[in-house]
Amino acid sequence: MSQTTTMSIRLDSNLKQKFDLLCDEFGLSNTAALMLFIKTMVRERRIPFEIKTESEEEVRRKARLAVERMRADAAAAGLQDLSLDEINGIIHEVRYGKK
Repeated sequence: MSQTTTMSIRLDSNLKQKFDLLCDEFGLSNTAALMLFIKTMVRERRIPFEIKTESEEEVRRKARLAVERMRADAAAAGLQDLSLDEINGIIHEVRYGKK
């Protein structure tokens, strides 16, 4: 039998609680779930799930859509022609009440 060791990690308590609940739903302890991950990673010599991020093109596409939605919302509210000073004035009023 091989020698065992202890591994400790710091984890946000809310995240740990969610992880523990999910492990319970799967019928696993959190230790068993982590052992599955570690053994799979060692056996397959890879992270056993895909890690990806959106391409720069996808990020730009989503940003353009968000700007277009904001422009449409501003036009629908009659605010499309406000200057930056006027916009900042409205923000100030919402945050702090009338000037």
